[in-house]
Amino acid sequence: MDGIDPTGALRRIQEAVAAARAGTGDQDRVLDALSGLRLLREELASWEPELIAAARAAGASWVALAPALGVASRQAAERRYLRLQPSHTGEKTGEARVDAERDRRAGDRAVADWARRNSAILRQLAGRVSALDGLGPAGQASADRLGAALGDDDPATLLPPLAAAQPHLTGAHAGLAEQLGEISAHTDQLRRDAAGNRRSRD
Repeated sequence: MDGIDPTGALRRIQEAVAAARAGTGDQDRVLDALSGLRLLREELASWEPELIAAARAAGASWVALAPALGVASRQAAERRYLRLQPSHTGEKTGEARVDAERDRRAGDRAVADWARRNSAILRQLAGRVSALDGLGPAGQASADRLGAALGDDDPATLLPPLAAAQPHLTGAHAGLAEQLGEISAHTDQLRRDAAGNRRSRD
């Protein structure tokens, strides 16, 4: 609460409630208490996801968090956290944020599985791109990042730098750029299919 002391706000609210119960509450005092209560509620709501994230960062499991949050299961604890999180992709409600996060995870799993099955192809393409000569500064930096990603054991880590390299492959490299575009389109479709399949099972 910008400019408002939560402890002081809570004290004023308690005093207004006590006065109202005693029949001595006046309109201005009650309205001020209601305004303070709204601001305090907003502040508390912002603290909860921060504290959950801090607990997770400190090693707390969703199972351990569940009783602290007053819910019965790890799934409910995670769901509560997702509902409280601000949306970065435009979802208007907590339920929509939960669905969007589950869609993203289902898509990530589908893409990672596909990448592992097609590891040889992805590594071959990444090797070709990282070995190209004559790229501009931005293109060369992109190729260097791709070369570094080749050292990772998980082929799924090659997908973002492959997609990022595509716009830099022009002219004599247009055919290679087309192959990268096909991979990006395929992984996008995998994400959509995975989200659709998840929702059909719910």
